[in-house]
Amino acid sequence: MTGRPTPAVLPPSLRVRLGLIAALASLVVVVLGVLYAGHSEPSRVDRWIIRPTADSVRPPWRYVALALDFLGEPAGSAMLIVATVAGCLLLRRPRAALLVVAGAGVTVGTATLLKHLVGRTIHGDGNLSYPSGHTAFFTALALMAALLATGRLGLGRTAGTSLVLAAALVTGAAMGWAQVALGAHYPTDVLGGWCTALAVIPATAWLVDGTADRWVDRMADAGRRGRR
Repeated sequence: MTGRPTPAVLPPSLRVRLGLIAALASLVVVVLGVLYAGHSEPSRVDRWIIRPTADSVRPPWRYVALALDFLGEPAGSAMLIVATVAGCLLLRRPRAALLVVAGAGVTVGTATLLKHLVGRTIHGDGNLSYPSGHTAFFTALALMAALLATGRLGLGRTAGTSLVLAAALVTGAAMGWAQVALGAHYPTDVLGGWCTALAVIPATAWLVDGTADRWVDRMADAGRRGRR
């Protein structure tokens, strides 16, 4: 809590740890971006994991991969955002609802900008691949849900950090598998997308808290002046 009527979306107990994780994730994103800038072939690491340019999944797992992939497409992601925002409002967490909208937008925007800056491609010049926007979005949504759960359940530093990282790992691995299995991304693109979410969401949550706190302070000051 912030000491104000509206709970913080970035629990104070997690700020230092998530800040350090965000800094490390940012470094990974930058290093991978520099290493693979302008590339159009899988790296040695990518080849060691799987041949990324092959559609390597078959039914029934192909249907699972396609379903996960849809959740990262505009229609699927919009459905997830609307459902999550509705859940936040039902739980009377308007600040969390704001984080979902802002966090998803900033994450997707950052991934899109990085794709154009790095210029890595797969299956032709028009298919920018680094970082994976699907993985970044899906991981970001899980991170924001985990932050909400941490605050609502009153989890401590260790339990809260474990929940946030577990949510990010599970969702990032699931979407990352789908993207690589369908031949849409290299494995290192997936890692870059995962780290993009880890870098963006803590920073966005901190900004949302700061902005909301200042707005609450101004409203309180206005109310006090009105009672004079």
